Amino acid sequence: MESRRGLAAGLTAYVLWGVFPLYFPLLKPAGAGEILAHRIIWTLLTVGVALAVARNWRWLRRTTKGQWAALSGAAVLIAINWGTYIVAVNDGRTIEASLGYFINPLFTVLLGVVLLREKLRPQQWTAVGIGTVAVVILTVDYGRPPWVALILACTFGTYGLLKKRAAMPSAEGMAVEAAVLFVPALAFAVWTQTQGTAAFGHEGAGNVVLMLTLGLVTAGPLMLFNVAARTLPLSTVGLLQYVAPVLQFVVGLTIQHEAMPTSRWAGFGLVWLALAILTFDAFRTAHKARVATPVTVGA
Repeated sequence: MESRRGLAAGLTAYVLWGVFPLYFPLLKPAGAGEILAHRIIWTLLTVGVALAVARNWRWLRRTTKGQWAALSGAAVLIAINWGTYIVAVNDGRTIEASLGYFINPLFTVLLGVVLLREKLRPQQWTAVGIGTVAVVILTVDYGRPPWVALILACTFGTYGLLKKRAAMPSAEGMAVEAAVLFVPALAFAVWTQTQGTAAFGHEGAGNVVLMLTLGLVTAGPLMLFNVAARTLPLSTVGLLQYVAPVLQFVVGLTIQHEAMPTSRWAGFGLVWLALAILTFDAFRTAHKARVATPVTVGA
């Protein structure tokens, strides 16, 4: 029962993340900067209410300077990630944005080599090599490096590393990140109002409601993912992570009708092949580890 609940929560979280490209265009004519500012503001308030209802404030006293530093860095990275994603989907580049989250596992592997001095297995090197060839092909196809995808992959991969070092629960960590970004976000939101360029409060009640729900659509999937991470095997969570970019790709292709020439299909195909190799290697390694672990019989 617990695993079913975790699977349902994880699947729901990734489906919600996968349909984000349908949500952000609804906030127009708000610009990406205004959307990002309101996302930060309402996320802090939403998470704050959740923590208040749970009467969960002890963690504030236990948070170390190292955790604050790691989460402050994570906050900057996630702001860049969110801003880039909003610009991409509102500019008709949802497929390129989905590529960023397909590339992310490969970038995470490289981070392990560069920063953590991890040694890659042959299959992992093969996957990274194929992924690199794919990026070259897509660079030729686009006529430029796929900057949106690369920025999303690099920021989210490094964000995950900092979150791992901070070792804080998702809600508390998100509260710190949003708090770090709150003042500049609020300042920008106020500035857009004074300049007369803000959409919030000037484009009808529907726009206001959608802006107010930014906190819920940000914190909600995160809370669901936290349930999945606590109750599901890591391998299952690893497979679920592909649901979001697959849905984003489908949205960009079938709903937003973005172009996919043959060369772009070839680049994406190589990325998917690299991910298949990486996933197969991860499952095989996990299976070997389980087999090699001796079974201890209690006295």
